[in-house]
Amino acid sequence: MNNKSDVSQDKSFFGQPRGLSTLFFTEMWERFSYYGMRAILIYYMYYSVTKGGLGFDQGTAASIMSIYGSMVYLSSVLGGYLSDRVWGSRRTVFIGGVLIMFGHIALSLPAGKLALFVSILLIVLGTGLLKPNVSEMVGSLYSAGDPRRDSGFTIFVFGINLGSLIAPLLVGWLGMSYNFHLGFSLAAIGMFLGLIQYWIGGKKYLSKDSLYPTDPLEPGDLKKLGVRSTIGLVAFALVMILMYLLHSLTLNNFVLLLSIIAIATPVVYFTIFLTSKKVTAQERKHVWAYLGLFIAAAIFWAIEEQGSSVLALFAANQTNNHFLGLNISPSWYQSLNPAFILIYTPIFAMMWNKWGKNQPSSPAKFATGMLFAGASYLLMVIPVVLFGTSAKVSPLWLIGSWAIVEIAELLISPIGLSVTTKLAPRAFQSQMMSMWFLADSAGQAVNAQIVKLYTPENQVNYFLGVAIVAIVAGIIMFALVKPIKNLMSGIK
Repeated sequence: MNNKSDVSQDKSFFGQPRGLSTLFFTEMWERFSYYGMRAILIYYMYYSVTKGGLGFDQGTAASIMSIYGSMVYLSSVLGGYLSDRVWGSRRTVFIGGVLIMFGHIALSLPAGKLALFVSILLIVLGTGLLKPNVSEMVGSLYSAGDPRRDSGFTIFVFGINLGSLIAPLLVGWLGMSYNFHLGFSLAAIGMFLGLIQYWIGGKKYLSKDSLYPTDPLEPGDLKKLGVRSTIGLVAFALVMILMYLLHSLTLNNFVLLLSIIAIATPVVYFTIFLTSKKVTAQERKHVWAYLGLFIAAAIFWAIEEQGSSVLALFAANQTNNHFLGLNISPSWYQSLNPAFILIYTPIFAMMWNKWGKNQPSSPAKFATGMLFAGASYLLMVIPVVLFGTSAKVSPLWLIGSWAIVEIAELLISPIGLSVTTKLAPRAFQSQMMSMWFLADSAGQAVNAQIVKLYTPENQVNYFLGVAIVAIVAGIIMFALVKPIKNLMSGIK
């Protein structure tokens, strides 16, 4: 199915265009590979060398996990740019998948810390190229006004969560029970399978338009891009040289530098949006409204993304994983996120449909979500206070925490994505879409610094402190609901 004019007649995949099947399985396998790797990576980093790990201390391992996630979402900005202006979405997605596959292959080799950092670089770049563009290609399957669009995206999101659900169970079992490198190999195989079906299905069922950039670089643009890229690389190299000369080029300081870049990037974007002459006065109000939502989203993602670092450590160190006759691998808890998303999504969809025009506003949903995010960490204070830091507690505490924070995700994530499209200034629509990914990036950049505070001696203060920040942010957001709604005037 190569011509968009034929798409309304194509109902071969659950009533959807056949191309949706290609993109469904591409993203399912990509998420399988990414979340499978992520489920065991922190354990691989801090397990001793004699146990097949790299021997990092747990705080450093958690910090690397956080900055890794931050860079993945930051690189999505680059992926969107290369797709729009250089390669086109179909080629960009394929190149991204190849980089991801080689990143997992690097981890599958017993090559120590060098392989880890090579893998991180490849997967960060690859995911940045693939993830935003494969979602954009789903939208391109439908003509304007096609009533199947929403249900098509629902099916697509199901594929994302299906891959994310299965991966920690299979990759986690293989990596934790037998050998970490075998687990990473399975993640690489998953991405390989995704690439094969994407290559074959893409030729048959995806529009030829996806082979070409929508806004190709002109010769003058290429020169400007080269100059700006060179300036950026030289500046980064000079900072690295200065750090080396000052004897401060350590892993922790390098992570700090990346954190600063990840937090500074959305600051620069907001400054551009708010000062550009291309933005009307009404659009500027919308950007101010989005700023409040962005800050709340960054705080939420900081908590939600600690599932692969702080809660992963709690799962391994302080959870009784021999429960009701089951031997639970600590990596399996990473399946709770997609599991609860799959459970909650139809409930929330029915709830919003039932309430219709009476449902809460977007800022009110954000504020409520912040309270739930804080509550998920308040719950984690209880077992530590009751049983201490040396006891092994029931896995129900972790399950309960994930159950609560995923309510927050359903109140914030889909709402935030939707409101981003509505509040985007006309002149910066594509770049505004990148902001939603940058909220996650900024939240995880903050995590890269604060997760080092998570120690057995400081657990109560850590969980309580993060919970209070989220709850206070939620209360402030409730106070700002009316002002933000006023700034969003004209937006439903």
